[in-house]
Amino acid sequence: MLLQIVFVVVIAGALVAMVTLYLRGRSGTPQANAESGTLYVTGVSPRPAAQGEQYVTITGTLAGPSVSGETVYGRYAWDVDQWPSPGDQIPVSYPPGKPQHWQIAHPGARPPLGS
Repeated sequence: MLLQIVFVVVIAGALVAMVTLYLRGRSGTPQANAESGTLYVTGVSPRPAAQGEQYVTITGTLAGPSVSGETVYGRYAWDVDQWPSPGDQIPVSYPPGKPQHWQIAHPGARPPLGS
């Protein structure tokens, strides 16, 4: 009897977690009152020979209203025809005071493949 109760509690907890993730969306909670900034690209993975969307890892310095120069990096699915290069300045947004949670705003970028 105790094992059945534990099983029901575990299943109910998993169901609540799945519903919560579904309601929030895969990217988490939306950025309310996000600050706009600029990412100065200092490093980028090599451009592949394949066409279409490919993974790119971008490293750069983020600057904005509340951040003077935070080094950040991210991995994105990116259109090869619009591949970034060092020296590019890309618009980004981030929660106030939390530049490590930045999101990119560029026409060549897409969310990571598989998300």
